[in-house]
Amino acid sequence: MAKALGVGGIFFKSKDPKALLAWYQTHLGLPSESSEYVSFTPAALPEGSCTVFSPFKADSAYFSPSKREFMFNLIVDDLDGALAQVKTGGAELVGGTQDFDYGRFGWFIDPDGNKVELWQPSGKL
Repeated sequence: MAKALGVGGIFFKSKDPKALLAWYQTHLGLPSESSEYVSFTPAALPEGSCTVFSPFKADSAYFSPSKREFMFNLIVDDLDGALAQVKTGGAELVGGTQDFDYGRFGWFIDPDGNKVELWQPSGKL
């Protein structure tokens, strides 16, 4: 049986894709190899991180206050610093941070209204 081996990308619509990507490159340090996409290589990810594929129930409030039916998670090396940077860039922080044995989490709404979860892995899964 053929198997899926991981997430090959996150693709979504934006009213101004180049401006949104530039915002992420400026405020979260995403690589600037292109004005149309960013590639994250496995070697760049910290130990203990992974990609999670998790459908949520249709009535889940986890993506609130965004009205979108998706949310994406970005791995960061400094959660507090990353949250401060996106706030400086005009993002709305939502909720507080949460700590678990596998890492710390925080959330914001980007300029397009997408809820984004930031994860600073602890190195333990």
